[in-house]
Amino acid sequence: MEILFINIKELIQVRTEDRSFVSGAEMQNLPTLRNAFLLVREGRIVDFGEMKDCPDITIANIVNATGKMILPAWCDSHSHLVYAGNREGEFIDRINGMSYEEIANKGGGILNSAKKLQEISEEELYKQSKVRLKEVMQMGTGALEIKSGYGLTREAELKMLKVIKRLKVNFPIEIKATFLAAHAIPEAYKTDKAAFLKLMAEEVMPIIAKEKLADYVDVFCEKGYFSVEDTAYILAAGQKHGLKSKIHVNQFNAIGGVQAGVKFNALSVDHLEVMRKEDIQALKNTSTMPVALPGCSYFLGIPYTPGREIIEAGLPLALASDYNPGSAPSGNMNFVVATACIKMKLTPEEAINAATINGAYAMGLEKEVGSITKGKMANLILTKEINSYGVLPYSFGTNNIDKVYLKGKEV
Repeated sequence: MEILFINIKELIQVRTEDRSFVSGAEMQNLPTLRNAFLLVREGRIVDFGEMKDCPDITIANIVNATGKMILPAWCDSHSHLVYAGNREGEFIDRINGMSYEEIANKGGGILNSAKKLQEISEEELYKQSKVRLKEVMQMGTGALEIKSGYGLTREAELKMLKVIKRLKVNFPIEIKATFLAAHAIPEAYKTDKAAFLKLMAEEVMPIIAKEKLADYVDVFCEKGYFSVEDTAYILAAGQKHGLKSKIHVNQFNAIGGVQAGVKFNALSVDHLEVMRKEDIQALKNTSTMPVALPGCSYFLGIPYTPGREIIEAGLPLALASDYNPGSAPSGNMNFVVATACIKMKLTPEEAINAATINGAYAMGLEKEVGSITKGKMANLILTKEINSYGVLPYSFGTNNIDKVYLKGKEV
């Protein structure tokens, strides 16, 4: 199947060189082509350029993009899209003055979601999750990482990962699976955290490796949850089973988790709402991607990741949704990009880079998605008629997407 897009007002994130991610001042550079064409064949980008160089070919599917722009579909490298039910009751509790920590201490939070997930069937969990997946695809997400972590038992964690695997098989979106081995301490192990970690590392992880249910391993490294030592134990176990590291870190407190991530060559360190100078320094000259989750900061009313400081230190930055039922119940990456500009003071160029090419790197998909590059998947957003790409974050409450294409097919 071929598609030829013609008269594109601006083709955004055009990369001809082999580039895994962009950092520091480079994030301000968003290469584009005006009055362009784009040729897609068998789900891949095969050619692009200025309209004056458009090939004279006859194909059935020609899309006239006059006044419209094309950019790569969003790459969301941190989500918890597979979950059961919702937690709108806790939303009301927070409006009435309770903190996230207070809600968790009374049995809410992650333990609330875990109870619901343990009780639900795999089929029902799949049905609920695929509704959310279809929604984020329609909003322009073309690659997505999904974590387990709401199971907290052997059976429930495996159930989550099997659902993620089914979604990956049944939908055209690129999906990476992460085993969030240590998300919270279940009630049954409240006085024996070490036994819970041993269960995840020695009983669950071998099954995951054998059945190829996950690409990555993750830990919530935070006061009241899992220490730096706990994190190192899980990440080391993951390495033994071929699972590359990712970490939830520095959300409420900085306790040395960033440094642990660097030590284990983590692909990404995510959240980073609280960043010390030594945390930023630790990330320099590494291959670890800092990931900001502004939707979580917005919903919980906590500080935003200091994106300007991170970028100005010469580091890269990715943006992701953190889509989950408790602290970021939205997978809308358009809102994430807008919020990064409005609240974190990223420029539109930096935010788009963070949500495309850098997001792709943060889930190991930089060779396949994240830029307009020959040979990459044709995961594309076709905008409505807009003045400039700056309209995307500026007009934050408006749907500026006309169509979404994943692997060259319209969603």
